Amino acid sequence: MSNKQTQKHTATLTLENGNVFEGILFGYDKSIAGEVVFNTGMVGYPETLTDPSYKGQILVITYPLVGNYGVPEFNESDDLPKNFESERIQIEALIVSEQSDSYSHWNAIQNLSDWLKKFKVPGLYGIDTRRLTKILRERGTMLGKIEIGKEKIKFYNPDVDNLISKVTVPNVETYGEGKKKIMLVDCGCKKSILTNLLERNVKVARVPYDYDFEKEDYDGVVISNGPGNPAVYKQLVASIKTLLKKQVPVLGICMGHQILSLAAGAKTYKLKYGHRSQNQPVKEVDSNKCYVTSQNHSFAVDTKSLPRGWQPWFENLNDYSNEGVLHEKLPFRSVQFHPEAAPGPVDTSFIFDEFLKDVK
Repeated sequence: MSNKQTQKHTATLTLENGNVFEGILFGYDKSIAGEVVFNTGMVGYPETLTDPSYKGQILVITYPLVGNYGVPEFNESDDLPKNFESERIQIEALIVSEQSDSYSHWNAIQNLSDWLKKFKVPGLYGIDTRRLTKILRERGTMLGKIEIGKEKIKFYNPDVDNLISKVTVPNVETYGEGKKKIMLVDCGCKKSILTNLLERNVKVARVPYDYDFEKEDYDGVVISNGPGNPAVYKQLVASIKTLLKKQVPVLGICMGHQILSLAAGAKTYKLKYGHRSQNQPVKEVDSNKCYVTSQNHSFAVDTKSLPRGWQPWFENLNDYSNEGVLHEKLPFRSVQFHPEAAPGPVDTSFIFDEFLKDVK
């Protein structure tokens, strides 16, 4: 298998502050705009690129070489993708320093470029990702656009859109045969959240984010991860606020953490450049135990805004932002990080067990 491309086309990445980077196209040839963010993980691009939380974003991977172990087969187990976090690539575009058309892995069936092309997602390589990441880190996340040739497109701000509507399930889906029934509110749910629940022998009703929750009987609720600005989803926040009155156990993950906190009366804000990696250190506030976590988010909960009865559960050890909340008396809890990992360490998978202890 050759690592040479028969024909190379260039394109430019333009940031909203005026910085321009020229690179070589791979994947699908298309001009696209979005929010430019960076991920510092070394491996796990099949899971990362299929994470629905990246909807609307142009992803910069800081690890210098991407694609050398190819892309695995799309196997399904219990109607769920085995090697990915959703059924398609979710990012708007991919930016890397180097990409490899050649791959070596027993489970790989295609290279990264062909996979991107299949889902009509453009990629750029030959970019100085260290310089690009430094700009984003020092000046903050910003909008960007990839333009091919003389084509000119406008910047696009995903923070003002309802991105969850583009990644949620259209109808209720039921999984498992356990006695405990969990309603999983799909805000762009990663497959591994669902599989972690099923591994713990529960029945799961996966419902759209705008579903009438009163239609379901359930013993507990999980609010999943998802893309965008939590402040956009006012109706979902109102629905969760009503749901909390039933006092059934609730677990929020990532976007679900932010939605639960807003429903409780707290506030959220946008981080300067977000947390996107598989090595984010967090501390459990009460025990002082530290964990390494996988994270992917732009927004955070303001700990100081937590109302009476709520307390911080975890905090980030890099910037001391909030990483989880607990209700002092009722069975409500949430985490900003991903206890299911995928990719990343599974040190905090006990979060699912703690939640299910509350489910009667």
